[in-house]
Amino acid sequence: MRNMKVFFFFLLFFSLCVEFSRGQKEITEVNVGVVTDVGTSYSDVAMLCINMSLADFYSSRPQFQTRLVVNIGDSRNDVLGAAAAALELIKIKKVKAILGPWTSMQAHFLIEIGQKSQVPIVSYSATSPFLTSLRSPYFFRATYEDSSQVNAIKAIIKLFGWREVVPVYIDNTFGEGIMPRLTDALQEINVRIPYRSVIALNATDHVISMELLKMMTNPTRVFIVHMYSTLASRFFIKAKEIGLMKPGYV
Repeated sequence: MRNMKVFFFFLLFFSLCVEFSRGQKEITEVNVGVVTDVGTSYSDVAMLCINMSLADFYSSRPQFQTRLVVNIGDSRNDVLGAAAAALELIKIKKVKAILGPWTSMQAHFLIEIGQKSQVPIVSYSATSPFLTSLRSPYFFRATYEDSSQVNAIKAIIKLFGWREVVPVYIDNTFGEGIMPRLTDALQEINVRIPYRSVIALNATDHVISMELLKMMTNPTRVFIVHMYSTLASRFFIKAKEIGLMKPGYV
């Protein structure tokens, strides 16, 4: 779904470029940027999909006189790295639009840069609802935001009749963004949140284990986990070791 939406946004850029290049016989190149964490598996998959979309589009539409030239900026899995990559793409490569970045925290910085530079930012993976509140005309979200999951979560909790749940989320914009709407949804079905468990992105295994032990000592047995997959994989491994994955816990 996300990759298809990226493809459709590319088509939008194509159509805009064609309007400006009508009547030209020579091929016109249009620079676009991609801000991504180079070398990671998700970055490799995203670039593969983008390149395949471009190849497919041009092979079926040889009459187009414009060609998108993809310029990659390495965000280095860092907020400041993403901002630096975007600035380089805008100032040096003169890109007309930027795809990415991967995380909501990185996107927050890029939205400000896009606003000041008047360069559209199209994110296919930044899902935090908080980004919508920025109301930038240069930011386009090509994926569903996290709050789209709230109704499904509410329906599951209501079906099983659970009366208390504990949100467990990462301590950043991505983790916090879903909480207001999740809280409202749970209040609608009279489900109580006795406390919240917040875990730092760089939390060690020891810190995660201590938080899990604290969760285990409390009576609530239903948890809603919302965090990056890299942190979640460590979290669930430790949860299994401690005993929070055995029958009686959800």
